[in-house]
Amino acid sequence: MRSALLFWGATTIALVASGAATSADLEPSLQLPPAVWSWSGGYIGGHLGGGYGRTSFSNPYGPPIYGDIIDTPVFLAGGQIGYNWQKNSWVFGVQLDASGAVSDGTNTCLAASSAVVSANCKAGPNVFATGTGRMGYAFGPQGRTLAYIKGGLAWQNNQGDVVNNYELGWMPQETTHFAYGRVGGIIGLGVEQALTPAWSVTAEYDYLHFGGPKVETPPTVQLPPFAILPANTTSLSSNYHIGKIGLNYHFGTDPWTAQWGNAPLSAKAPTGAPPMAYTPGWSFEGGSRLWLSRGRFQWDHSAVASGRLEDPSILISRLTYHGLDGFSGELFGRLDSPWGIFLKSNVGTGRFNKGNMNDEDWAATSVSYANTISGQANGRFTYYTADLGYDFLRGANYKVGGFIGWTYYAQSSDTIGCVQIANPMYRCPASADQIVGSQDTQWNAPRIGLSAETMLTERWRLSTDVAYLPWIDFKGRDNHLLRDLTTFDEQRGTGGGGAQIEGVLSYFITKNFSIGVGGRYWAMWTEEHSNSTCKGSDCFGASTGFAKFSMERWGTFFQASYKLN
Repeated sequence: MRSALLFWGATTIALVASGAATSADLEPSLQLPPAVWSWSGGYIGGHLGGGYGRTSFSNPYGPPIYGDIIDTPVFLAGGQIGYNWQKNSWVFGVQLDASGAVSDGTNTCLAASSAVVSANCKAGPNVFATGTGRMGYAFGPQGRTLAYIKGGLAWQNNQGDVVNNYELGWMPQETTHFAYGRVGGIIGLGVEQALTPAWSVTAEYDYLHFGGPKVETPPTVQLPPFAILPANTTSLSSNYHIGKIGLNYHFGTDPWTAQWGNAPLSAKAPTGAPPMAYTPGWSFEGGSRLWLSRGRFQWDHSAVASGRLEDPSILISRLTYHGLDGFSGELFGRLDSPWGIFLKSNVGTGRFNKGNMNDEDWAATSVSYANTISGQANGRFTYYTADLGYDFLRGANYKVGGFIGWTYYAQSSDTIGCVQIANPMYRCPASADQIVGSQDTQWNAPRIGLSAETMLTERWRLSTDVAYLPWIDFKGRDNHLLRDLTTFDEQRGTGGGGAQIEGVLSYFITKNFSIGVGGRYWAMWTEEHSNSTCKGSDCFGASTGFAKFSMERWGTFFQASYKLN
């Protein structure tokens, strides 16, 4: 669903752009001087982006019961340099990109049997580099809008660990680390808008795919019957779906020129006053959205007591809530001042009654590994963002600015029923509609990012927003209701990071009223030295242990808004 969201959103933008170009060719034209703008020449710039990836591990022990695919949310920042050649309206080019990445992902791997202690696999890239060719079509007033596709070679540095989970002390806990560079491929599409003779802004979607090496897996325990399984190997592969905002400076132009001078803004006969994305005074735009989304929450419960020196990645339990499909209603608004300072915010609330929860345990029953699956019900989520920013580039039909702000996300749901999928000797003592647990979560984080908005044509507007979350504060509570005595876990987490990215394509029906469609991806995670504390009468082992928490929510939204100038 995440890949479909990003791909179809980007494709919609490209189709609208090409359709706008075709319709422009059919409308009556005025005889104006030849266009003075050309995409030919060199450029250099920077970009911010975010999205998600997946790293897959092959299982040397047989078909997996569960896992072997690691979701890896990604935030990236970097630069690009390139050169374009333009012939009529067609533009051809080459481009080199390099990005540093912040990424984090964990999941179960090598789980082929309930009798074998499976592993906790971690993976995440920290560097990307690409070399691509681009082909595009320029349209709009003086050809200042460029819709393009791209493809070429990509390189990543991926790193992570294969960590045996809790082995009851039968052998020293084993871990293998991997770090490798790999050449792969990239395809993408995007829209670039010339803001001034010197500056252009891009919105782009990229898909990257990489093979991987064989990585050694550590020896592990089989029980029952007791045996030590020797080290083996697993093969890796990975792919990523990334959305980016870029800003380019075009060589040979004055970077301080803010306008196009006296060049005509349109080569078409005027058909009425076009809506404006910018006014020199105060303006406010507000509206509502319907967000159709899917969510995920993961709690990694370490076997290591809080404060100990052992690797907190050694797990005794993991709870993964996934497929949390829901919808939410949302209000949003943006206030722009005459000085380029802006305020923007959104607030929403929603529900979900779909999804599953996998509860995995290592060495907690009579076998090495157990995994129960349960349903989800009575799910609710609320959220808001609030930002203060400054547009360092702005004009009659564009604005690009940086911002700082805050984000909040809360989620709760009940867990119903349970079925054992790993251990044939164990049956879950709950009916299909019985509530067996619940989970409440709250996430708070500062955010810093880049916002860009430009009119592609007289009525079509593209808006994008990318934010990095440098620090996370997490609070949660897990309730286990199947135990004989009352038990719940207080969960606390800090550190970590996150990424939030969205894009909206809007159409102005009138000068002030618009409708639009967009996509959004949010991810947050804590550091692995967070903790959970068992409270109640049925706790076992250490009362406080290390833990790690992560969440994702992504989907498509539809909006309507009104602008006051």
